[in-house]
Amino acid sequence: MNLKNIILGKPLKNSDISNEKLSKVWGLSVLASDAVSSVAYAGEEILLVLVPVMGLSAFHVAPLVTLPILLLLVVLIISYSQVIAAYPKGGGAYSVTKENLGKYPALVVATALITDYIMTVAVSISSATAAITSVFPQLINYKVLVALCFVLFITIGNLRGIRESAKLFGIPTYIFIFSMAILIIVGLTRVALHNIQPLTYAPNDPNVISQNFNSSVAGISIALLLHAFSSGCSALTGVEAVSNAVPSFKEPSQRNAKTVLYMLGGISIFLFGGSILLESALQVMPMKNVTVISQVASAVFNGTWFSFMYYVIQIFTALILILAANTAYNGLPILLYILAHDNYVPRQFAHRGTKLSFSNGILFIFVVASLLIIGFGADTHRMIPLYTIGVFISFTLCQFSMMRYWLRTKAKGWKYKIWINGLGTLMTLVDTFVIVYNKFLDGAWMVIAAMPVLMAFMIYVNRHYTYVGKQLELKQFGPYHSDTSVGDSPCIVLMQSINKSLLKSLNYAKTISDNTIVLHICRHPEHAAELKKQWEELNIPIPLEVVLTPYRDIMKPFDDYIWAKEAQLKHGQFISVIIVKFVTDHWYDNLLHSQNTYFFERMLSKHKNVTATIMPFHYNQNQEQLRLHSENPSSEKT
Repeated sequence: MNLKNIILGKPLKNSDISNEKLSKVWGLSVLASDAVSSVAYAGEEILLVLVPVMGLSAFHVAPLVTLPILLLLVVLIISYSQVIAAYPKGGGAYSVTKENLGKYPALVVATALITDYIMTVAVSISSATAAITSVFPQLINYKVLVALCFVLFITIGNLRGIRESAKLFGIPTYIFIFSMAILIIVGLTRVALHNIQPLTYAPNDPNVISQNFNSSVAGISIALLLHAFSSGCSALTGVEAVSNAVPSFKEPSQRNAKTVLYMLGGISIFLFGGSILLESALQVMPMKNVTVISQVASAVFNGTWFSFMYYVIQIFTALILILAANTAYNGLPILLYILAHDNYVPRQFAHRGTKLSFSNGILFIFVVASLLIIGFGADTHRMIPLYTIGVFISFTLCQFSMMRYWLRTKAKGWKYKIWINGLGTLMTLVDTFVIVYNKFLDGAWMVIAAMPVLMAFMIYVNRHYTYVGKQLELKQFGPYHSDTSVGDSPCIVLMQSINKSLLKSLNYAKTISDNTIVLHICRHPEHAAELKKQWEELNIPIPLEVVLTPYRDIMKPFDDYIWAKEAQLKHGQFISVIIVKFVTDHWYDNLLHSQNTYFFERMLSKHKNVTATIMPFHYNQNQEQLRLHSENPSSEKT
């Protein structure tokens, strides 16, 4: 078994794809992890905005800021259920926008979703690292390395296939949901019974981000509330993932996807709303190296018979934040697959790997997210401003596209459905402007600048594939020329030295051409003279041409030689160039040999009428000894 099979498991057949589909139970755990994990940081982001300005009064305002976010979440759940019904092949906002608004708005959605999915991985993993370092502060100096290990872990899990990743990551998701439900229920019950007090902090505690412990509404303003609202909107990410991944569900895929979407919405509303109420009741101040959830769990479970739940909450908060990245690993590869079929990204993204997962898309996420984690030092708060812009742009265009869809189709119930999408369009459009306004200088400008670049790349890829397709188009088959000139087409055998590999090359050249030339690019005149002498002594009946290169560069003289020969070709002729590649027994033995074959092949690809043929020459010591022994059984092994 090779290393790839050890890491990823045995390859799957194409017919196994039906077994890789997601059920409702596993689909919820895979696609809901991003949305439900937002409770680990969305509430804290709201408090980070309000507490420094308003002090203790912030805990009266935070629930009010949360209400419009929850209302928008309900609208989005209903809207995306309509998307699932109308577009069962997946693609979500991209497919909806492409059909109803056209090419360029669809590309805006695609770039927005790509940036959002990548940021989902970077933010979730960084937030998971913060949860771990809250319990183990000695790891703070190594948080980037810890985060990269998490990304590698989840990447390998997804490369093992949809079914295996669902089972691997599903159980921690459910444990987190139930643990947070217990935390909220127990915490709010204790608050109602008045047997738990709000948290207190030392006035000069350096770890407390805000030292404003006074209750004051003097600093409240519309701008502050909108800023807090925009920070809390990170709780809405992940809602679109189910509509993107409809083809990943078992049949009936639409019904199963809708069920998962509704379950996701209900869980998100309970966890996010409940956690905000509990954090406000306990008056939890954001701290530098300790998360708000960690403080809440410590306060609720401390001194009770189930104090172990604090560690359960911390461990599975970290796990769910890692698994939140799993939503991107399931949503983005499918989106890239659809974009590849539309010729907007390289077609390699349309290929499934040995485990029937879109492995190229998964590896793309791994590379880009890792670079972001390194660049931002795995700091969640620095990356949050980049996080929600992409998803809200896609929300807005998707809602507006669905309005166009209902006006165009006038399907059953379209009159009330268009009002739902209209409300969603208005709310998400306002939210988009609010987020851009409040987060622009904090880093949102990077996403806004990156999206046009990514869109330009997609347009370039599409134009390239369109141009190549026209060049390759064949409407009527007919030979380019008669077969009479084939035997006269020149064949050039590139030689390094006179040995058995040359003999093998000449034997092959004889089968394809009657006009064979042996070419040697020589750095030293003495070696050229010696080579010609050996050629004459062996009486090889094929012309030898030696090109001297006084500057020791063999590539440029070789290229000039080929250009000259190509200019002499007659109509219908081609040049065949045979290059020997030395094949070793072990991969590390390649380090002992020149890799010029690769460079020769790349150089020849520039020529229209030249074909490069790689002639493998195998050297196997054991086989050579067996051959010698069979020819002379009495000989001793050496």
